Amino acid sequence: MRVRDDDATSLVSLADITEIELVILKRMRDVTIGDHRSRQHGTGFDFVGLREWQPGDRFASIDWGQSTLTNFSPLIVRDFEQRSTATVVTVADLSLSTRCGVAGVPIAAPVARAIATIGLSAVFFQDPFGLITFDTGFEHLGGIRPRTGKSHVVHCLDAYERQTGFQQVRRTGSISATLSGYVRNPGLMPIVSDFLFDDIDITLRELALVNATHDVFLVMIDSAFAFEAPQLSSGWIDTIDCETGRTRTISRHTLSQLASRAADWQRGVRQQAKSLDLDVVTIGTDHDRADIALSEFVAERRLRKTYN
Repeated sequence: MRVRDDDATSLVSLADITEIELVILKRMRDVTIGDHRSRQHGTGFDFVGLREWQPGDRFASIDWGQSTLTNFSPLIVRDFEQRSTATVVTVADLSLSTRCGVAGVPIAAPVARAIATIGLSAVFFQDPFGLITFDTGFEHLGGIRPRTGKSHVVHCLDAYERQTGFQQVRRTGSISATLSGYVRNPGLMPIVSDFLFDDIDITLRELALVNATHDVFLVMIDSAFAFEAPQLSSGWIDTIDCETGRTRTISRHTLSQLASRAADWQRGVRQQAKSLDLDVVTIGTDHDRADIALSEFVAERRLRKTYN
């Protein structure tokens, strides 16, 4: 994420982050007012082991002694895990279709804003926040391990926009086995996507299996706006699927119906998710409504997990 106030091409700018922070501070204080459990337990941080340095790591965590053994290429850092009542790992759609949209607004923009809102909500509660990205069919997955702090959330946003800086998450069979194997401890796991992909019934069943261990819920991006095509004089239009490369010629009438068909598809996904005991929060391009709805939803889930 090119986090500069003057960078209009960023999915989420510094001004956006500040705006989201203000919303969270206001709404979260209303939600969490009164007595509630401590956010931390135990002594603080547990030493997990050594690993290679990654962008976003603090230089204070570098183990210079171990790094000399590798001739400082790569640098070696000491990895610590913070005990917390609720680790938050967002699973976000990074397929090529999310980079498509209209009027300069891709589907990836509300996805990134959802990541920011969930991540900054975790910062408010001092919970570790991590990110997993997936592409079409969950074929390739990348991950950033959970850590605390606003700077780590910004690092995750930057990685999502630039599509770089992720650890490879190896597929270990099914989607459920892969996600459960990567995330060590039970926590919140929001799945952020428009869910406009094939085999959605299989994917939802796999996520329902993950829900047995983690608190899984869907953050559905209302992406009908991305299919609102301008009025065209041509009766036939050549289209191309950016993910598969397949081309198809459709009529102007069919093109005009794409937005409503996308909305119908998402309505069906919500019904399937409900039948599998998966909650869904739907957000669109209205930033104020989306920030408030998502932050309050995350707060309710987080506090419910803390007390259970």
